[in-house]
Amino acid sequence: MAYYLFLEKAVSLPKALLWKDQMTHPTISLIERRASVHAFEAAHHLTEAAETTAPACGSSGDPMKTRRSDLSLTAIAPVIWGSSYIVATELLPNFSPITVALLRALPAGLLLLAVTRRLPTGIWRWRVLLLCALNFSIFWSLLFVCAYRLPGGAAATVGAVQPLIVIFVSAALLGGGIRFISILSAVLGLAGVALLVLTPHAALDSVGVAAGLAGALSMAFGTVLTRKWRPPVPLLAFTAWQLTAGGLLLIPIALLFEPTPPTPTTANMFGLLWLGLIGAAMTYALWFRGVARIEPTVVSLLGFLSPATAVLLGWLFLGESLTLLQILGVALVVGSIRLGQRADRASSRSPGEEESAASDVGP
Repeated sequence: MAYYLFLEKAVSLPKALLWKDQMTHPTISLIERRASVHAFEAAHHLTEAAETTAPACGSSGDPMKTRRSDLSLTAIAPVIWGSSYIVATELLPNFSPITVALLRALPAGLLLLAVTRRLPTGIWRWRVLLLCALNFSIFWSLLFVCAYRLPGGAAATVGAVQPLIVIFVSAALLGGGIRFISILSAVLGLAGVALLVLTPHAALDSVGVAAGLAGALSMAFGTVLTRKWRPPVPLLAFTAWQLTAGGLLLIPIALLFEPTPPTPTTANMFGLLWLGLIGAAMTYALWFRGVARIEPTVVSLLGFLSPATAVLLGWLFLGESLTLLQILGVALVVGSIRLGQRADRASSRSPGEEESAASDVGP
């Protein structure tokens, strides 16, 4: 999906977009901490209530309405992640990507741990370590390599193969067949991202391409395994485990390869708070909720919304150009998600139900 931060306004989707929105700074004032804890306590209670009362996808009630609700809530995450470009370039221009990733994940994870007061036990200690490595540490580190070896648009396009990889990983680990319509939707989304961000003179580098593909593979396995291993705890606790462990694993990488971060200004603090509290704690809770309720092949397609959002926000607020090809790219992204939804609905019906329900599917 999309992910990202930093620095290059020279391309449509700069390297900023390849560093999934970042982060919270550890020096938050006591008042801000207390306000944040109260807010997350309320969110924690709401989340637990939703988990115990809301019907799962395909259960009793109105499954179509439930499915739309799940998709809408999950889509909030990549849309917010798409704001990382503006936040990174305007509020965090002097921060390095891995450092921002660390400051995003670790403080947000520790805050959620303080709210949920739950730690992993037994086999979940190892599962969380593997999941956080796949979803955060390995993924962000490889994106770091990819973003600095490739132009921003090329790196984003290489990373956009992730939904295609998810189709095959999901079939191998979760069972079920590989549907042509799912492959088609992933290819359409990939084409849409290419139209959005790829520049005509983008040069390819074999190391950068390999790092981008490996990062997409890492995130694909993380997404599918998150669905396969259902955590025996509330959603916020599971999110807290992954953000905290992911941040801890990034510490040695930041110390070895990143420069010392500058003293944060007020603008820096606002950017870090946004990317940490909203762009990490809240959005990953929504994302993992979606992974638990929706097929991974559909969830991964929602990641295409991140570069599309970034391009649209750049046009609205930074005065960047929006060409007809980019508009076509947005249309392909939206179309790929809609097509993926239809594939998911069709796979959940029997052949007879699928035929009788075809006329009820909206445009």
